[in-house]
Amino acid sequence: MPTAYDATFLQALAGAFFFGTFLNLLRYVFMAGTAYTVFHKWLPQRLAHRMVPGTPRKAAQNRRDIAYSMSSMFIFGATLLAMVYAIKAGWTQMYMDFDERGWGWWLASLPIMLVLHDTWFYWTHRLMHHKKLFRAFHKVHHLSRDPTPLTSYAFHPLEAVVEAGIGPVIIFLLPVHHSAMLVFITIQFAQNVMGHLGYEIYPSWFVKSPLRYIFNTTTHHHQHHQTFNHNYGLYFNVWDRLMGTNHPDYETALAKNTAAPLLPASPREGGGTGHRVAA
Repeated sequence: MPTAYDATFLQALAGAFFFGTFLNLLRYVFMAGTAYTVFHKWLPQRLAHRMVPGTPRKAAQNRRDIAYSMSSMFIFGATLLAMVYAIKAGWTQMYMDFDERGWGWWLASLPIMLVLHDTWFYWTHRLMHHKKLFRAFHKVHHLSRDPTPLTSYAFHPLEAVVEAGIGPVIIFLLPVHHSAMLVFITIQFAQNVMGHLGYEIYPSWFVKSPLRYIFNTTTHHHQHHQTFNHNYGLYFNVWDRLMGTNHPDYETALAKNTAAPLLPASPREGGGTGHRVAA
């Protein structure tokens, strides 16, 4: 018979699992679902000039993306359970008292987490493209060669474990407030949705700005789904530039995809979804 402490502890772990699963489900439904509805259902004709060129998208892709995304939710929930266990055991640097470090560190911790995650993502992503690991870890995600926001969480369970691994890495390495971690995770998923959007949303001036050397775009990640062996980064275009893994035509493609205004003055004529769909 467990003690009261044991029962409370087990309840906290169970709550962490269900909270993590439900929170990721909410993000997926509202962020990925909204982006998919707006760009791929409501405005595809008006945004056709901003569509990133790709291969025909098979009709079954959405069902597969959603199914694998649902499995990823449970793995992310299980990861949060493990993180809560480690936090309660006193093994991590996560803190709950905001006054312990104040606003200065809270704000500074966000870009630090993003840089750490970008490094984690680049090198684990590139590793999963190794011929001995690709089929087991990453092939499922690349089944969607013409991705949409619904592809954002479409990982093989093994890859989902790798993707979720950044959470434990952060809380073991950095003192981070739990609310900053929630903001970081939301930024991470928003970037993931943008990378799989299928439409380039950056303005034309971005191509001529030094910012293009820093931040990644939809074109960048969409090109990765098309060519497989380039463009491994997440938030920033730094590691790809340093390691020479940017696609040689990336900047040309980005300039072409951003040349026209995001929304033309009037809707284009015609019906359909505006996206490439194969029979």
